[in-house]
Amino acid sequence: MAATMALSTKLGEREEAGASRSLADPRRASRLVLAVFLGPALIVYVGLTAYPAFRTIFDSFFTIEGVEATFVGLANYKELAKDETFWIAVRNTLIWSFVAPFLDVATGLLLALALYAGVPFARVLRVAWFTPVLLSYVVVAILWMWIFNYDWGVLNVMLRAVGLESLASSWLGNPNLALASLIVTHAWKWAGFNMVVCLAAIHSLPREVLEASELDNCGWGEKLRYIIVPMLRPTLLSLYILAFIGKMKIFDLVWIMTQGGPLWATETVSTYVYKRAFNWNTFDLGYPSAIATVWFLVVCASVVILNRLLGTKERLEY
Repeated sequence: MAATMALSTKLGEREEAGASRSLADPRRASRLVLAVFLGPALIVYVGLTAYPAFRTIFDSFFTIEGVEATFVGLANYKELAKDETFWIAVRNTLIWSFVAPFLDVATGLLLALALYAGVPFARVLRVAWFTPVLLSYVVVAILWMWIFNYDWGVLNVMLRAVGLESLASSWLGNPNLALASLIVTHAWKWAGFNMVVCLAAIHSLPREVLEASELDNCGWGEKLRYIIVPMLRPTLLSLYILAFIGKMKIFDLVWIMTQGGPLWATETVSTYVYKRAFNWNTFDLGYPSAIATVWFLVVCASVVILNRLLGTKERLEY
């Protein structure tokens, strides 16, 4: 009897161990699957994003000349606070980042509304308006440098043709007009992207609400102001924040068209970092790293503040 009870006890223990192993095996398998699929992405992220970011922050406390690094503490940051060119670049970048997204999003919304209203040749216009998004910054920059050319640019030629020769100007050579010219160029490139997103959001709006507004003889202005824009607010906010982030680190277009000139009028933080690191032959990577670190923190803080200020916790009911 005792032997039978001992045997049954051992069998029960084996069954419990087998059950625990069967429960552990799926967990191990799921962890293995996660490691297989996430591992390469994590390696790429750490190697190309996380490590360079932390290394930049680390280098900002040194003076780096070639392979020699000398610890200087906060000296780079103290010098940065007195750098007039840096503050000019900050001003230009902030103007571009806070003001230009309104132009980008508003243009995209207007184009989307035009397509939604059924303008003639809508299919052709949809392709034409979206095409600039597919072009590289190099192509866009060269194209608009031709348009802004003082002697034979399309813009000045048109102004002279209609008798407005006094308005013809060196758009990229005038410090008062260069930044605005670049903002218009950038808006032209990305208007098609905003148009597609806004058009998709408009088509997703409930038809009952739009049809009810039409039955109430609501005009396009009232419908846009009181119905479409409030319902599209989350989409427009997301587009604004995306445009804001992109413009806070803009480099390509500025470098190709003006390289920060004339007279620092279009200098941005990104172009200034590049100049201090590689273009001015200062042979010091510590100071540019300090600039990049400060601007990284500014961008992160700005995005958080924008989300708090422009976001809404109210839920739309429709």
